[in-house]
Amino acid sequence: MMSEYVLVESGDGILQVKMNRPEKKNALSFLMYKELTQALLDADENPAVRVVVLSGQGGCFTAGNDLGDFLTATTEPEKLSAALHFLQAISTMKKPVIAAVDGLAIGIGTSMLLHCDLVFGATETKFQLPFTRLGVVPEGGTSLLLPQTLGHRVAFELVVMGEVFGADRARELGVVNEVLPADEVLARALSAAQTLTQMPPKALLNGKQLLKTSQDCTLAEALEAEMAQFKQALQSAESLEAITAILEKRAPDFSDC
Repeated sequence: MMSEYVLVESGDGILQVKMNRPEKKNALSFLMYKELTQALLDADENPAVRVVVLSGQGGCFTAGNDLGDFLTATTEPEKLSAALHFLQAISTMKKPVIAAVDGLAIGIGTSMLLHCDLVFGATETKFQLPFTRLGVVPEGGTSLLLPQTLGHRVAFELVVMGEVFGADRARELGVVNEVLPADEVLARALSAAQTLTQMPPKALLNGKQLLKTSQDCTLAEALEAEMAQFKQALQSAESLEAITAILEKRAPDFSDC
């Protein structure tokens, strides 16, 4: 049973999983992580589901982690296991996962796309990996996958500089397969999903497995190592200052950190 913040809709072999917290730009709470994880795990075990389509409601994919929620993890770091379990689930999905992205894809909103099999983005979508700016470290396997596919310098630009980039740049980097007008993105993702449902099911699963086998072991290790450092960084003075400054809508001051 999903809450009102994660909507699940199934039909014709396609499971749509929709982040539904538009008033917060679909910022992910720990509860949402748990429900997204359960939806993915259920989809992988359900023979009626052939493809998963992931999207966000309200003209936004996700603004990333709910920073207010994540501040509580400074005293309860075990909460971060919900985020790790989601990343483990999406990175090891046997069935294809397609993302329909518009509005914002910030932090985990971008890094989760690295584990999707197809990504369709809206023209005006803004992407960002602001880990360093938040006083934390990369997560979502970005420390492995981005240098591996883009080289160190581009990965450094995206992860350490952490600046916003647009849909065309995301397409150039290979984060997005195709860029379309916002009102066409979900339809395009569903069309691609429908195409996949018509393919030989075992060949489809085997093809995905072969493409991912070479990175599975090192990716699992990277996810664990990233989260261990993320927990430590989240409890640091500079991370507390960075996140508090964002919530208080002011410039951060790291002079005492």
